[in-house]
Order: sequence, then structure tokens, then C-alpha cells
Amino acid sequence: MHETPGHLRRPAHDTAPPTALTIAGSDSGGSAGMHADLRAFFSCGVHGMTAVTAVTVQNTVGVTGLVEIPPETVAAQISAVATDIGVDAAKTGVLSSAATIEAVLAACDEHGIGRGRRTPFVVDPVAASRSGEPLLRPDALDALRNGAFPRATLVTPNLDEVRLLTGIDARSRDDLLDAAKAVHDFGPDWVLIKSGHLLDDPECVDLLFDGTDAIQLPGPRYSTVHTHGAGDVFASAITAALAKGASMPDAVAAGKRFVTRSVEHAYPLGAGVGPVSTFWRVSPRSL
Repeated sequence: MHETPGHLRRPAHDTAPPTALTIAGSDSGGSAGMHADLRAFFSCGVHGMTAVTAVTVQNTVGVTGLVEIPPETVAAQISAVATDIGVDAAKTGVLSSAATIEAVLAACDEHGIGRGRRTPFVVDPVAASRSGEPLLRPDALDALRNGAFPRATLVTPNLDEVRLLTGIDARSRDDLLDAAKAVHDFGPDWVLIKSGHLLDDPECVDLLFDGTDAIQLPGPRYSTVHTHGAGDVFASAITAALAKGASMPDAVAAGKRFVTRSVEHAYPLGAGVGPVSTFWRVSPRSL
């Protein structure tokens, strides 16, 4: 075999992209959780890493099982990637118990991840599956409020999570600011209230709040039931933008554009609710 002379070989691409870490559970159906996070990270041009917190048994119809990963193993995963690869931004998904939350926060503190530190930390307080199955132990809600939220650069609850965490039942756009203020009182830098569950509103208007100023992020509401993983994709796209160095308002605006297109290109799958699709970013068929 004749070998190409060394001086004619093309150099390999040897510059690493920004990195993002998802601290989340798996989805055996591949639509939500860490799988949605990794797809969004890839589509947004960042290298995705994982610290798996739980393994779920689920499909498009619902969740039928959840096995927690030992908290020390979750923390070890964070440390493994932080000490070797480095983390430019991190996000959470399902953190099932207070013990897991405490282990995650200790690891994040150790490696400079969180509010006021070098690495932005997005806390997506996933409390229940799309079909309503609880994903958190009762002690986890207090640990989220009093432990995770004060360390968060951004918290991204949907309206069901706002109700669980604060007792506020937001039913219209006019209620979003009260919801944002109540979550912000727990101590994060920023709060993003996701309003996709306001099904009577002709638009999806989310609200970003920093304790003083509120920014509305309007977007179209598409007629589809296939929205599995939408919250994960939104938070992941924001995390990817933060990993690239975007300001919080710019990162959230980028995430909003990304998830809007992903909902627009959602597809049916299985017998239940299909996923939002990040394929629009990579497939000519979806453009």
C-alpha cells in the first residue's frame, strides 16, 4: 500500500468546542432527559457530557420505573469530567432525592460550578414526567428550594413546577411575574418561567426575571401534541449558549428560538406523545 507523503497530509482538527454537562436521568424512549440534552448540545455546537442521576423505564406512553444512581456515583461523574475535560456550563434534570441534590451541589461547589462562580449552572427542576408520574422524593423539593436554587445561575420551572415549589397557580400571562418573583426569592440570579402549559394563550410567552427587570419572550404556539422533551431542550440550548460565553438574556433568547423550531418540527413516535425535534438543525429534510 502506497502511503501519502507526510507533508501532503491534511492536519486533523485539533481545537475542542465548548463543553456542557448535563446532570440528569436517562429516558429509554430517547425523547427527554439526558438524551434530549445531548441532542441539543450537539445541535448547538458544544461537546456534551453526562452525570447520570437516574435510569428511567419509559416510552411515549409514560414512565413505569425509576432507579436512582447512588449519590456518590453521581458526584464522581461530575468530578471525573470537571478535573479532566473541564465544564463551560452545566445543567440539571431529574435530581430524585435530597441526598442526590446534596452530592451534586458539593461536587459543583468543589469545581466552581454555580452562581457567582466561573461556570454557569442552570437548574431545571424536573418534578414529574410528562404523563404525571412523580420523579422526586418528597424531601427533594425542599433541597431544590433551599440548596439548589440559591446556587443557580438560572432556574427554569414550568408552571406545574412553579405550583409545586411555590404554591402559585399561574393561569395567565398576568400571573407569570408573580411566579417569577416567588421563585427568585429562593436565591438564583435569574428565573425563567416557561408558559407552554397555558394552552388557552395563542402564543407561548415565557418570562425571564433577574429580581428587578422582566423580559418577555414571545413565540408561536404550534398545534401539536408531540412536545416530549421540550423543557429539556429549552434548558439545554440555553446551557449551550452560556457555554459559548453568551450573556443570560442572549442565551435565553437563543434557547427560545431553538426550542420553538424544535417544537415546529416535532414528530410522532410510538403510541403516545412524540418528541420535539432538533433534526431541523442538521437535516435538509427539516429545513
